[in-house]
Amino acid sequence: MRVIGLIGGMSWNSTLEYYRIINESFAIRLGGLHSARLVLYNLDFNEIQRAQHEDRWDDMANILVDAGNAVKRAGADFLIICTNTMHKVADDVEEKVGLPLLHITDVTGDAIKERGLHRIGLLGTRFVMKESFYQERLRDRFAIEVIVPGEDDIDTIHQIIYHELCESKVNASSRCVCANIVSKLVNNGAEGIVLGCTELPLLIQPGDINVPIFDTTQLHAEAAVNLALAEI
Repeated sequence: MRVIGLIGGMSWNSTLEYYRIINESFAIRLGGLHSARLVLYNLDFNEIQRAQHEDRWDDMANILVDAGNAVKRAGADFLIICTNTMHKVADDVEEKVGLPLLHITDVTGDAIKERGLHRIGLLGTRFVMKESFYQERLRDRFAIEVIVPGEDDIDTIHQIIYHELCESKVNASSRCVCANIVSKLVNNGAEGIVLGCTELPLLIQPGDINVPIFDTTQLHAEAAVNLALAEI
């Protein structure tokens, strides 16, 4: 069994879901009182989100490299970064830490291709929806076309993530707002919706939308379990 190295805390709300999903999956698959062998480094998200909004990505990469080295020293065999947005620096982290990194976009792309879909609506932070690192990886590696909301809707979702979900606030009114934004994406040709922020599954559930939802938290955590239990 491989040891999973989690870099979390961005925010702690979704990291809690990673921890739950991973350990529940181990218990289901192995039975009895089994749980995962893992190491978690929980970052202070206030520091991270400030650097994000100040465009200090090199500083954030260094913080995540330090966290990755810490879990490596503690015995981790591979890394997962428990957030979509910080995968902007994932390649740098993987190279400098020297451990394999299970990339959230690759896991998501695999799931989309398994469903036979080619055109996807993407929700997430402003960084995920507007910058190229996420969309280009889906396009270049998986031939998936990505549709994002309009500028006003991008700002709305970004505010919901940082000022509600990351503060443990789940509001029914925001669920309705997001459902309306999803409807626009579907009307524009989206065959499914990627919840490209690990907090969004706290707000949007499969029954809320009439197209497939790709919950990146669930997909990423389950892929980590598969890798941990794969034969070495």
